[in-house]
Amino acid sequence: MSVTRLSHLQMALPYWVSLLLLPLPWIGATQGGWTVFLVPLGAWVMFSVIDWATGLDNNNVDPETPDRDLILHRLVTWLWPPLQVLTVFGVIAILTRADLTLWEVLAVTIGLGILGGTIGIVYGHELMHQSSRFERWLGDLLMTSVMYGHFRSEHLLVHHRYVATPRDAVTARYNENFHAFFLRVLPESLVSAVRAEAAKLAKSGRSPWALSNPFWRYGALQAGFLIVAYLIGGWAGLGLYLLHALVAVWQLELVNYIEHYGLTRKHLGDGKYEPVAPHHSWNASHRGTNWLLINLQRHSDHHYKPARRFPLLQTYAKDEAPQLPFGYPVMGALAMVPALWRRRMNPRVKSWRQKHYPEVGDWQPYTEASLPMPK
Repeated sequence: MSVTRLSHLQMALPYWVSLLLLPLPWIGATQGGWTVFLVPLGAWVMFSVIDWATGLDNNNVDPETPDRDLILHRLVTWLWPPLQVLTVFGVIAILTRADLTLWEVLAVTIGLGILGGTIGIVYGHELMHQSSRFERWLGDLLMTSVMYGHFRSEHLLVHHRYVATPRDAVTARYNENFHAFFLRVLPESLVSAVRAEAAKLAKSGRSPWALSNPFWRYGALQAGFLIVAYLIGGWAGLGLYLLHALVAVWQLELVNYIEHYGLTRKHLGDGKYEPVAPHHSWNASHRGTNWLLINLQRHSDHHYKPARRFPLLQTYAKDEAPQLPFGYPVMGALAMVPALWRRRMNPRVKSWRQKHYPEVGDWQPYTEASLPMPK
């Protein structure tokens, strides 16, 4: 093996750690007992410990690195979709026939949802941003497998364009707690995605009912997954499948909440906002969870340069982008307790405002999302 190939392997290998989580729901479904908690222990607790032990990774890869040098990074995102689908349906088949208690069955199913939300949706997010039709199809496969196919439309057509403005449903408002955010964002993001695709079709003179509307694809794939779940496990299998999807979506929106809480682009007047910059998203350089989440925590750069593949995402110093105090698993736990979240994050939002926008004296309109919609 050449030095170059060895270097590429060494750089890519940490991002393959997600595969170590795949056997965990199988073990829980077949062994029961305490093993039903292996997925949250592995995905949340273990990687929080790794963050603590390994610290921050502030190194940046050359952003001009060509795709041909990233094949080993990309390969894991291609392998994951079929492995996740096989795992979900295989484990549900076991659960609907196993001699487990109800709480054990539910715990394993929740673990499947955590796996889909922690890895599947994150990989789907990476894939949907690529120009390759193959990768976009894999992204659709992952998102529709958790009944959230419209996420691609909402994310690409709305979120990236309107992030940190009132138009973006998934930018959490200052002082908005996660539980209220979750109930608000579920219907708003769906409506936003439907309208965005309809507007896109209208620009080319086509009806929202045109077959080129990706909602037909989302619906067909989601219906197919539901049918397979029923054929494998009957009504129980269908119920478990829907529960796993709900948990995955809950984790997705928990991450959305963390990534943008309280940050707002400056309103320039007449419905116009300043361009997106690194300081409009929370950044985190915690090594372990960036391995697990393929650098999703380098979110400041993702919004600044959305087309960059995950190995090339840059991290920023605290004077360039706001920094989270912990990795996503710990931040997610804090978000579940609004008082703890506000205690940690509100002072950081206030400091961010003072640093980047000392001239803005009244942030109340931003808090209430009452400013004019962006054009």
